[in-house]
Amino acid sequence: MPRLFVANRGEIALRIINAAHALGIETVVGVSAADRGSLWACAAGRALVLGPAPARQSYLDGRLLLHAARASGCTALHPGYGFLSENAGFAAAVADAGIAFCGPTAEQMRAVGDKLAARALARRLGVETGQASEAVSDAEGPAAAAALGYPVVTKASAGGGGRGMRVVHAAGDLAAAMVAARTEAEAAFGDGRLYLEPFVTAARHVEVQAFGLGDGRVITLGTRDCSIQRRYQKLVEEAPAGAVPGAARAAMEADAKRLLGDIAYRGAGTVEYLWDEARGHYRFLEVNARIQVEHPVTEMVWGVDLVQWQIALALGRFEPPAGIAPRGHAIEVRILAEDDAFRPAPGCITCWAPPPGVRVDSGFDKGCLVSPFYDSMVAKLIVAGPTRAAAVERLQQALADFRVEGIATSIPLLRRIAGHPDFAADHLSTRWLDTGPLAVGQAA
Repeated sequence: MPRLFVANRGEIALRIINAAHALGIETVVGVSAADRGSLWACAAGRALVLGPAPARQSYLDGRLLLHAARASGCTALHPGYGFLSENAGFAAAVADAGIAFCGPTAEQMRAVGDKLAARALARRLGVETGQASEAVSDAEGPAAAAALGYPVVTKASAGGGGRGMRVVHAAGDLAAAMVAARTEAEAAFGDGRLYLEPFVTAARHVEVQAFGLGDGRVITLGTRDCSIQRRYQKLVEEAPAGAVPGAARAAMEADAKRLLGDIAYRGAGTVEYLWDEARGHYRFLEVNARIQVEHPVTEMVWGVDLVQWQIALALGRFEPPAGIAPRGHAIEVRILAEDDAFRPAPGCITCWAPPPGVRVDSGFDKGCLVSPFYDSMVAKLIVAGPTRAAAVERLQQALADFRVEGIATSIPLLRRIAGHPDFAADHLSTRWLDTGPLAVGQAA
C-alpha cells in the first residue's frame, strides 16, 4: 500500500492527512517536539519527531525530513505550503531518493519559482508583464527607479508572502527601502536579489488556479480575488474574481495554460496577476509552484479536492475529471492568532466553537496550544453561496457565530471587513485595508 509522508504542520498537514486517508493511503507526519501532541500528529498513522521546536531544526531541515520519510517506508511526500514546498533542492533530493514528490519537478520550480526567471518566460511567450527592472544593486536602484517613474515597489526575486516589498514614493527614500527589503529577503529566502516595478495604487490581486498533468496539458479552474491584504499579507480570498471583466479573466486563464504548458508543469500551481482597474488591463506577477492557502474557495466553487488530485497525480493514479463546472461564489478568511496591533498572540485555546454548517480548515481545538515558533494562522473559514451577495451574508453570520477564547484573534477585524459597505459592493483594492476606511495600518 502507498504511504505518504507529510512534511508540514497545522491545518494543511491535517488537510493532507485526511485527503490521503480518503484515497486509502497510509500517512506518516514529521513533527517538531512542540507539535508532538498536535491534532495532525494524532490523525496520522504515525508521527515522527524531527527535532526541537525552531523550524530551522525541524520543518526547514530537508535532511531530517528526507531521513524520516525513507526510514518510515514512505513512497510519496507532500510538502504542503510554506517551509520547503518551493525549494527546488529539496524536491530534487526527494526525487533522487526514489520518493514521489507531490508537486512540480525541481526544474519546473527553478523555471517559475524565481520571479525574474518567470518574467523572462512570460515575455518569451508573449504574456504581458508590464514594466520592471532586472535585478538591481543598491547603486543601480536610483537610475532604474527614475526610468520607471515614482512610485515604485521593491520586489524580491525569490519567495513570496510580501517579504522584500517596499513602496517608495520619492527618490530620497529609495536607498533605505532597498536596504530593508534586501535584508528581509536574505533572511527569509537566503537570496537578496531585488528588482523594481511601478506601483499601481488602484489594483486587484487576481490569480488563476491551474493543475498541470506533466505532459503539457494544463487544467485551469477559474480565478480568485485576493485583494484584501494587510501589508501584502492576504486576509480574505474569494472565487471567482467577479470584479474583473469576464474577457480579461478568460485571457488570464489562457496565459496560465500557455505559461505552465510550455514547461510541462506537473501538479497544482497558481499564476498571479495585477488587474489595473483604472487602465482596464492586467499584467503577470508571478507563479506559485505549490498548493495555495486559499485553494479551498476554488474547491468549493468547482466541487473538487485539489489535495487529492496532487496525491493521485504523484502516484500515477490521476484521471482528468470530465464535466466539472463552476457554481456560485466562495469566500475564505484567515483567522490569525494576533492582537489588535497585529502582533502574534500565542497561548492556550480555552474555547473553540466554530459556526455550524460551514467549512473550517484548522489544526486546532479547545485545549490546543498555539506556539510562538510558527505562523500565526489558526484556521481558515470558508463559506459559499449561489451569488456573491449570498456568500457575503453567510460570511457575516459565520463570523458572528465563531467563538474563540484564551487567545486573541483576527475575528473582530474580519467582522468589520465583512460588514463594511465597500466589501458588500466589491469596491476594493490591494491598498484598501492599509489606507482605506478601516484604517488598520499604514502604507508601507
